[in-house]
Amino acid sequence: MKKITKETYLSWYEDMFFWRKFEDKLAAVYIQQKVRGFLHLYNGQEAVLAGSLHAMDLTKDKMITAYRNHVQPIGMGVDPKRVMAELYGKKTGTSMGLGGSMHIFSKENRFYGGHGIVGGQIPLGAGIAFGDKYHGSDAVTLCYFGDGAARQGSLHETFNLSMLWKLPVVFICENNGYAMGTSVSRSTAQSELWKHGDSYGIHSLSVDGMNIVKVAESIDKCISHARKGNGPSLVEAKTYRYRGHSMSDAQKYRTKEEVEEYKKIDPITQVKSTILKKKYATEAKLKKIDDKVKKKIKECEEF
Repeated sequence: MKKITKETYLSWYEDMFFWRKFEDKLAAVYIQQKVRGFLHLYNGQEAVLAGSLHAMDLTKDKMITAYRNHVQPIGMGVDPKRVMAELYGKKTGTSMGLGGSMHIFSKENRFYGGHGIVGGQIPLGAGIAFGDKYHGSDAVTLCYFGDGAARQGSLHETFNLSMLWKLPVVFICENNGYAMGTSVSRSTAQSELWKHGDSYGIHSLSVDGMNIVKVAESIDKCISHARKGNGPSLVEAKTYRYRGHSMSDAQKYRTKEEVEEYKKIDPITQVKSTILKKKYATEAKLKKIDDKVKKKIKECEEF
Protein backbone atom coordinates (compact mmCIF):
# COMPACT_ATOMS: atom_id res chain seq x y z
CA MET A 1 0.00 0.00 0.00
CA LYS A 2 1.10 3.58 -0.64
CA LYS A 3 2.76 5.02 2.44
CA ILE A 4 0.58 7.11 4.76
CA THR A 5 2.51 10.34 5.33
CA LYS A 6 2.00 13.85 6.69
CA GLU A 7 0.93 14.88 3.16
CA THR A 8 -1.58 12.01 3.08
CA TYR A 9 -3.25 13.23 6.26
CA LEU A 10 -3.40 16.84 5.08
CA SER A 11 -4.85 15.71 1.75
CA TRP A 12 -7.41 13.50 3.54
CA TYR A 13 -8.44 16.40 5.75
CA GLU A 14 -8.88 18.81 2.82
CA ASP A 15 -10.73 16.28 0.66
CA MET A 16 -13.14 15.08 3.35
CA PHE A 17 -13.79 18.60 4.64
CA PHE A 18 -14.51 19.70 1.06
CA TRP A 19 -16.92 16.79 0.47
CA ARG A 20 -18.75 17.54 3.72
CA LYS A 21 -19.09 21.27 3.01
CA PHE A 22 -19.97 20.63 -0.65
CA GLU A 23 -22.95 18.54 0.44
CA ASP A 24 -23.88 21.00 3.19
CA LYS A 25 -24.17 23.59 0.42
CA LEU A 26 -26.34 21.19 -1.62
CA ALA A 27 -28.63 20.73 1.40
CA ALA A 28 -28.96 24.52 1.73
CA VAL A 29 -29.81 25.12 -1.94
CA TYR A 30 -32.17 22.12 -1.94
CA ILE A 31 -34.31 23.91 0.66
CA GLN A 32 -34.26 26.93 -1.70
CA GLN A 33 -35.51 24.56 -4.48
CA LYS A 34 -32.45 25.18 -6.66
CA VAL A 35 -31.85 21.40 -6.57
CA ARG A 36 -34.96 19.28 -7.19
CA GLY A 37 -35.97 15.64 -6.82
CA PHE A 38 -34.21 13.42 -4.29
CA LEU A 39 -31.01 14.32 -2.46
CA HIS A 40 -29.12 11.60 -0.54
CA LEU A 41 -26.14 12.95 1.41
CA TYR A 42 -22.92 11.15 2.36
CA ASN A 43 -22.13 13.10 5.56
CA GLY A 44 -20.36 10.81 8.04
CA GLN A 45 -19.28 8.14 5.55
CA GLU A 46 -16.33 10.04 4.05
CA ALA A 47 -13.63 7.75 5.48
CA VAL A 48 -14.90 4.84 3.34
CA LEU A 49 -14.32 6.81 0.14
CA ALA A 50 -11.07 8.51 1.19
CA GLY A 51 -9.55 5.23 2.39
CA SER A 52 -10.58 3.47 -0.82
CA LEU A 53 -9.09 6.19 -3.05
CA HIS A 54 -5.77 5.88 -1.21
CA ALA A 55 -5.66 2.17 -2.05
CA MET A 56 -6.75 2.52 -5.70
CA ASP A 57 -4.66 3.08 -8.81
CA LEU A 58 -6.54 6.09 -10.17
CA THR A 59 -4.97 5.68 -13.62
CA LYS A 60 -6.97 2.52 -14.32
CA ASP A 61 -9.22 1.30 -11.46
CA LYS A 62 -12.96 1.95 -11.71
CA MET A 63 -15.80 2.82 -9.37
CA ILE A 64 -19.57 2.34 -9.33
CA THR A 65 -22.05 3.09 -6.55
CA ALA A 66 -25.68 3.77 -5.68
CA TYR A 67 -27.59 7.08 -5.49
CA ARG A 68 -25.53 8.60 -2.60
CA ASN A 69 -23.00 9.59 -5.24
CA HIS A 70 -22.05 13.28 -5.23
CA VAL A 71 -18.58 13.16 -3.69
CA GLN A 72 -17.30 9.91 -5.25
CA PRO A 73 -16.85 11.40 -8.75
CA ILE A 74 -15.03 14.38 -7.21
CA GLY A 75 -12.68 11.90 -5.52
CA MET A 76 -12.14 10.21 -8.90
CA GLY A 77 -11.10 13.53 -10.45
CA VAL A 78 -14.32 15.04 -11.81
CA ASP A 79 -14.50 18.85 -11.57
CA PRO A 80 -16.82 19.60 -8.61
CA LYS A 81 -18.26 22.54 -10.59
CA ARG A 82 -19.67 20.03 -13.10
CA VAL A 83 -21.09 17.86 -10.30
CA MET A 84 -22.89 20.83 -8.76
CA ALA A 85 -24.10 21.92 -12.21
CA GLU A 86 -25.59 18.43 -12.70
CA LEU A 87 -27.60 18.77 -9.49
CA TYR A 88 -28.80 22.20 -10.63
CA GLY A 89 -30.00 20.62 -13.90
CA LYS A 90 -27.55 22.61 -16.05
CA LYS A 91 -26.21 21.46 -19.41
CA THR A 92 -22.68 22.03 -18.05
CA GLY A 93 -23.28 19.12 -15.63
CA THR A 94 -21.71 15.66 -15.85
CA SER A 95 -24.80 14.26 -17.65
CA MET A 96 -25.85 17.59 -19.22
CA GLY A 97 -28.28 18.12 -16.36
CA LEU A 98 -30.38 15.10 -17.37
CA GLY A 99 -29.27 12.69 -14.63
CA GLY A 100 -29.49 14.87 -11.55
CA SER A 101 -28.57 13.85 -8.01
CA MET A 102 -28.78 10.07 -8.40
CA HIS A 103 -27.16 9.57 -11.81
CA ILE A 104 -23.72 11.15 -12.00
CA PHE A 105 -21.34 9.59 -14.54
CA SER A 106 -17.88 10.26 -15.90
CA LYS A 107 -16.52 7.72 -18.36
CA GLU A 108 -13.22 9.64 -18.69
CA ASN A 109 -12.70 9.44 -14.92
CA ARG A 110 -13.86 5.79 -14.76
CA PHE A 111 -16.86 6.61 -12.55
CA TYR A 112 -19.89 4.60 -13.70
CA GLY A 113 -22.70 6.04 -11.56
CA GLY A 114 -24.90 6.84 -9.65
CA HIS A 115 -27.86 4.31 -9.81
CA GLY A 116 -31.33 4.98 -8.44
CA ILE A 117 -32.48 1.35 -8.25
CA VAL A 118 -31.47 -0.29 -4.95
CA GLY A 119 -28.76 -2.83 -5.76
CA GLY A 120 -28.98 -2.13 -9.49
CA GLN A 121 -25.28 -1.28 -9.65
CA ILE A 122 -24.10 -4.59 -8.15
CA PRO A 123 -24.35 -6.77 -11.30
CA LEU A 124 -23.11 -3.82 -13.37
CA GLY A 125 -19.97 -3.62 -11.20
CA ALA A 126 -19.29 -7.28 -11.93
CA GLY A 127 -19.91 -6.61 -15.62
CA ILE A 128 -17.30 -3.85 -15.71
CA ALA A 129 -14.83 -6.21 -13.99
CA PHE A 130 -15.70 -8.93 -16.51
CA GLY A 131 -14.86 -6.50 -19.32
CA ASP A 132 -11.44 -5.80 -17.80
CA LYS A 133 -10.68 -9.50 -17.39
CA TYR A 134 -11.88 -10.26 -20.94
CA HIS A 135 -9.62 -7.57 -22.41
CA GLY A 136 -6.61 -8.61 -20.31
CA SER A 137 -6.48 -5.48 -18.15
CA ASP A 138 -5.32 -5.71 -14.55
CA ALA A 139 -7.72 -2.92 -13.48
CA VAL A 140 -9.98 -3.53 -10.48
CA THR A 141 -13.56 -2.29 -10.04
CA LEU A 142 -14.80 -1.06 -6.65
CA CYS A 143 -18.56 -1.60 -6.35
CA TYR A 144 -20.35 0.10 -3.44
CA PHE A 145 -23.81 -0.60 -2.07
CA GLY A 146 -25.72 -0.01 1.17
CA ASP A 147 -26.94 -2.45 3.79
CA GLY A 148 -30.44 -2.36 2.25
CA ALA A 149 -29.09 -3.61 -1.10
CA ALA A 150 -27.48 -6.56 0.72
CA ARG A 151 -30.98 -8.10 0.79
CA GLN A 152 -31.43 -7.99 -3.00
CA GLY A 153 -31.46 -11.25 -4.93
CA SER A 154 -29.22 -9.80 -7.64
CA LEU A 155 -26.42 -9.54 -5.07
CA HIS A 156 -26.34 -13.32 -4.62
CA GLU A 157 -26.48 -14.00 -8.35
CA THR A 158 -23.61 -11.55 -8.85
CA PHE A 159 -21.54 -13.05 -6.01
CA ASN A 160 -21.91 -16.51 -7.54
CA LEU A 161 -20.79 -15.49 -11.04
CA SER A 162 -18.02 -13.21 -9.75
CA MET A 163 -16.46 -16.04 -7.79
CA LEU A 164 -17.07 -18.61 -10.52
CA TRP A 165 -15.26 -16.41 -13.07
CA LYS A 166 -12.75 -14.94 -10.55
CA LEU A 167 -13.66 -11.37 -11.52
CA PRO A 168 -11.44 -8.46 -10.39
CA VAL A 169 -14.08 -6.68 -8.29
CA VAL A 170 -14.19 -5.47 -4.68
CA PHE A 171 -17.73 -5.29 -3.30
CA ILE A 172 -18.00 -2.71 -0.51
CA CYS A 173 -21.11 -2.72 1.66
CA GLU A 174 -21.39 0.69 3.34
CA ASN A 175 -23.38 -0.46 6.34
CA ASN A 176 -24.68 2.76 7.92
CA GLY A 177 -27.16 0.84 10.06
CA TYR A 178 -30.36 1.79 8.26
CA ALA A 179 -31.96 0.89 4.92
CA MET A 180 -34.02 4.07 4.58
CA GLY A 181 -35.61 3.91 8.04
CA THR A 182 -35.32 0.20 8.79
CA SER A 183 -32.43 -0.95 10.97
CA VAL A 184 -30.25 -3.87 9.91
CA SER A 185 -31.29 -5.87 12.99
CA ARG A 186 -34.98 -5.66 11.95
CA SER A 187 -34.47 -6.64 8.33
CA THR A 188 -31.91 -9.44 8.13
CA ALA A 189 -31.38 -12.79 9.80
CA GLN A 190 -27.60 -12.35 9.36
CA SER A 191 -26.58 -8.93 10.69
CA GLU A 192 -22.87 -9.57 10.05
CA LEU A 193 -23.22 -8.66 6.38
CA TRP A 194 -19.64 -9.61 5.41
CA LYS A 195 -20.63 -13.24 6.01
CA HIS A 196 -22.82 -13.14 2.88
CA GLY A 197 -19.64 -13.69 0.87
CA ASP A 198 -18.59 -16.76 2.85
CA SER A 199 -20.92 -19.26 1.21
CA TYR A 200 -19.50 -18.34 -2.22
CA GLY A 201 -15.89 -18.65 -1.07
CA ILE A 202 -15.41 -14.91 -1.51
CA HIS A 203 -12.60 -13.28 0.46
CA SER A 204 -14.73 -11.39 3.03
CA LEU A 205 -14.05 -9.10 5.97
CA SER A 206 -15.49 -6.37 8.20
CA VAL A 207 -13.82 -3.02 8.89
CA ASP A 208 -14.44 0.08 10.99
CA GLY A 209 -15.73 2.41 8.27
CA MET A 210 -15.16 5.49 10.46
CA ASN A 211 -11.40 4.81 10.60
CA ILE A 212 -9.74 5.93 7.39
CA VAL A 213 -6.47 4.02 7.94
CA LYS A 214 -8.26 0.72 8.58
CA VAL A 215 -10.38 1.26 5.47
CA ALA A 216 -7.29 2.01 3.33
CA GLU A 217 -5.47 -1.10 4.61
CA SER A 218 -8.47 -3.39 4.06
CA ILE A 219 -9.28 -2.11 0.55
CA ASP A 220 -5.59 -2.31 -0.41
CA LYS A 221 -5.51 -6.03 0.52
CA CYS A 222 -8.67 -6.67 -1.48
CA ILE A 223 -7.44 -4.80 -4.57
CA SER A 224 -4.16 -6.73 -4.42
CA HIS A 225 -6.14 -9.99 -4.08
CA ALA A 226 -8.12 -9.14 -7.23
CA ARG A 227 -5.10 -7.94 -9.24
CA LYS A 228 -3.35 -11.25 -8.61
CA GLY A 229 -6.27 -13.04 -10.30
CA ASN A 230 -7.79 -14.42 -7.08
CA GLY A 231 -11.24 -12.99 -7.73
CA PRO A 232 -13.65 -10.83 -5.74
CA SER A 233 -13.71 -9.61 -2.15
CA LEU A 234 -16.51 -8.38 0.07
CA VAL A 235 -15.82 -5.61 2.60
CA GLU A 236 -18.46 -4.62 5.12
CA ALA A 237 -17.54 -1.06 6.16
CA LYS A 238 -19.43 -0.24 9.34
CA THR A 239 -20.16 3.46 9.04
CA TYR A 240 -22.86 6.01 9.86
CA ARG A 241 -24.74 8.81 8.11
CA TYR A 242 -25.35 11.98 10.09
CA ARG A 243 -28.22 13.17 7.93
CA GLY A 244 -31.41 11.36 6.95
CA HIS A 245 -31.73 8.76 4.20
CA SER A 246 -32.66 11.68 1.94
CA MET A 247 -33.61 15.31 2.53
CA SER A 248 -37.26 14.28 2.95
CA ASP A 249 -36.45 11.89 5.83
CA ALA A 250 -37.86 12.96 9.22
CA GLN A 251 -35.51 10.44 10.94
CA LYS A 252 -38.06 9.29 13.53
CA TYR A 253 -36.49 5.83 13.62
CA ARG A 254 -33.38 6.94 15.56
CA THR A 255 -32.66 9.19 18.51
CA LYS A 256 -30.70 12.44 18.51
CA GLU A 257 -28.53 10.88 21.23
CA GLU A 258 -27.53 8.07 18.85
CA VAL A 259 -26.48 10.56 16.16
CA GLU A 260 -24.51 12.65 18.68
CA GLU A 261 -22.73 9.51 19.93
CA TYR A 262 -21.52 8.73 16.39
CA LYS A 263 -20.43 12.33 15.88
CA LYS A 264 -17.83 11.72 18.59
CA ILE A 265 -16.04 9.45 16.09
CA ASP A 266 -16.52 11.70 13.05
CA PRO A 267 -13.83 10.64 10.52
CA ILE A 268 -12.94 14.27 9.76
CA THR A 269 -12.45 15.02 13.45
CA GLN A 270 -10.33 11.87 13.81
CA VAL A 271 -8.03 12.94 10.96
CA LYS A 272 -7.81 16.52 12.31
CA SER A 273 -6.88 15.19 15.78
CA THR A 274 -4.09 13.04 14.31
CA ILE A 275 -2.73 16.02 12.35
CA LEU A 276 -2.59 18.19 15.47
CA LYS A 277 -1.28 15.39 17.70
CA LYS A 278 1.56 14.51 15.31
CA LYS A 279 2.22 18.23 14.65
CA TYR A 280 1.66 17.81 10.90
CA ALA A 281 -0.01 21.23 10.93
CA THR A 282 -1.13 23.95 13.30
CA GLU A 283 -4.71 25.11 13.91
CA ALA A 284 -3.82 28.19 11.85
CA LYS A 285 -2.77 26.09 8.84
CA LEU A 286 -5.94 24.00 9.08
CA LYS A 287 -7.95 27.23 9.19
CA LYS A 288 -6.31 28.20 5.88
CA ILE A 289 -7.43 24.85 4.41
CA ASP A 290 -10.97 25.49 5.71
CA ASP A 291 -11.00 28.93 4.05
CA LYS A 292 -9.67 27.47 0.78
CA VAL A 293 -12.45 24.85 0.81
CA LYS A 294 -15.17 27.45 1.42
CA LYS A 295 -13.80 29.55 -1.47
CA LYS A 296 -13.89 26.52 -3.80
CA ILE A 297 -17.51 25.79 -2.86
CA LYS A 298 -18.49 29.40 -3.54
CA GLU A 299 -16.88 29.06 -7.00
CA CYS A 300 -18.91 25.87 -7.64
CA GLU A 301 -22.13 27.63 -6.69
CA GLU A 302 -21.33 30.63 -8.89
CA PHE A 303 -20.49 28.32 -11.80
